Amino acid sequence: MKYDVIVIGGGQSGLTMGYYLRRTTLSYIILDNQKESGGAWLHTWKSLRLFSPAQWSSLPGMLMTGGTDYYPTRDATLEYLKSYEAKYNLPVKRQVEVIKVLKADDEFQLYTSDGLYTAKALVSATGSFINPFIPTFDGIEIFGGQILHSSQYESPHGFQNKSVAIVGEGNSGAQILAEVSKVANTRWITQKEPRFLPDHIDGRFLFDAASQMYEAQKAGKHFKPPSLGDIVMVESVKDARQRNVLKSIRPFDHFKKDAIVWADGHEEKIDVIIFCTGFKPGLSFLNSLDVVNSEGKADTEGTKSKKVDGLWLVGYGNWTGFASATLIGVGRTAKKTVDEIAGYLSTRELPKP
Repeated sequence: MKYDVIVIGGGQSGLTMGYYLRRTTLSYIILDNQKESGGAWLHTWKSLRLFSPAQWSSLPGMLMTGGTDYYPTRDATLEYLKSYEAKYNLPVKRQVEVIKVLKADDEFQLYTSDGLYTAKALVSATGSFINPFIPTFDGIEIFGGQILHSSQYESPHGFQNKSVAIVGEGNSGAQILAEVSKVANTRWITQKEPRFLPDHIDGRFLFDAASQMYEAQKAGKHFKPPSLGDIVMVESVKDARQRNVLKSIRPFDHFKKDAIVWADGHEEKIDVIIFCTGFKPGLSFLNSLDVVNSEGKADTEGTKSKKVDGLWLVGYGNWTGFASATLIGVGRTAKKTVDEIAGYLSTRELPKP
């Protein structure tokens, strides 16, 4: 199965690549390992709300409904991505796992659960949310309670009257704390004191700051965004503030069978610990190309690989473009990437699908 371009990943980044690729004459396919559309949004908690209004949470070509005062739910976001894929009839092939990628004779060879695919250009768009990161702690293997990552958390059901530790000072940590603290005894553990944005500021501010950094970089200038905070005060977090639960302490040292222990010997018994500690890029299928560095990332110039011609990486956060891991931000880098791919392939004989 030969294509001009293969995109790995059918979440928001892969769909946006498809939107711009469909405007070209290039043959392409999007390979996705999920059963349905939605990408990383399939693995978020039920009550999650975006912290930017609908109009600031849209992919190119199709506004999310709801206007400037509606902050979309997880389910609304999933429905939007499904509708987006259908509207543009994007060629997504699901439940295809890419196992290994090789390059020979100026052609990428993708070994997958569905057989061999080949292409002249390859885009990795698997996102930053497929490889959950849990820090290492002494004794974690003997802890007898429940250990979850935020990607595994769905709702506070089952946590009633339990002691729950929540680790991480980002938006996911604050939102999950806000919800779990209604039914459980919670302890919020953060590397540093959490920084909350003023109530009237939402994700639009964060995107604007990223855009200013992007424009400054293009102009060869330095831009330092204003430091107002990191956590958006969505309604659930405001409610938690009213209940006086937005208090955190610094990290513990190790686990015991039924407790976490700080360096000074203080310990607290817990039943559940939820790590809201982010993700690492999941690029193991590219290891055979020797492009993944010690941080689990690839060295890129914009989205283009510095090591392998014909390889691009889209939607992995600031190292592939400012705000590129967001719904509204990925369009900018995806468009530029498609332009680069078209230029790259214009001097090559294109394979037939």
